[in-house]
Amino acid sequence: MPSPVAETSYQTISCERRAEGAIAWIVLNRPDVLNAMTDGMKRELLDAFKQADRDPAVRVIVLIGAGRGFCSGQDLGDRDPSDGEQSLGDNLRALYNPLILQMRATNKPIIGAINGVAAGAGMSLALACDLRLASETASFIEVFVRIGLVPDAGSSWFLPRLVGLGKAFELAALGDKVDAQEALRIGLVNRVVPAEALETETMALAERLAKAPTKAIALMKRALERSFEHDLPSQLDYEAHMQQIAGRSNDFKEGVGAFLAKRPPSFQGR
Repeated sequence: MPSPVAETSYQTISCERRAEGAIAWIVLNRPDVLNAMTDGMKRELLDAFKQADRDPAVRVIVLIGAGRGFCSGQDLGDRDPSDGEQSLGDNLRALYNPLILQMRATNKPIIGAINGVAAGAGMSLALACDLRLASETASFIEVFVRIGLVPDAGSSWFLPRLVGLGKAFELAALGDKVDAQEALRIGLVNRVVPAEALETETMALAERLAKAPTKAIALMKRALERSFEHDLPSQLDYEAHMQQIAGRSNDFKEGVGAFLAKRPPSFQGR
């Protein structure tokens, strides 16, 4: 495994740069509570994603949990019961929603390495990633219904887009646990790998993406999400706009030059 070349210090997460700075490796770091999310963790994650997005050296972002879980969702012990019902919505608007929106707006591909349970808002965090590699020991649970709440932090948006409306309702309304192989079958994750190989496989995928034309990948990310909200004529016009931007990039010139010269391309993400 490549050693980090830079590191930022946080209280509830860790963030380091690997592969000569090209990969931002973000770790949820509260393993004693399966990386349950506190307000402080949400703020730190938002900062880490913003920094990675702004850093021109970073080409790919990885999100993984420390210990045996990915993220067990909101830390209920971090909330004051006397705050009242309104605090739930306020907390989402102030902390969860900006984090999820930042992940989707980030111009770098985000790989979620799901190393264990992803429950509630932890499942939402996993779904907000662009690609998900799951350990064979991973599981996914929309636990909100078990405490009389509704899916939040983006789950109601991501879930039906990944698995369809009927399956999304089933997962949300019943709150059943989905194991890694079932998650793969229904489209929640892209790949399932042995638990001991998760970091190695994630790093290999991250390094592959880091060598790709990441400017074009950022444009793909925008276009694919937009397609759900627009008709075909509008999407065709948007594709033309995105292609015009991509066609001005150095990566396009490099790709064509490499093709004509019959050599591997050396993309720089510009």
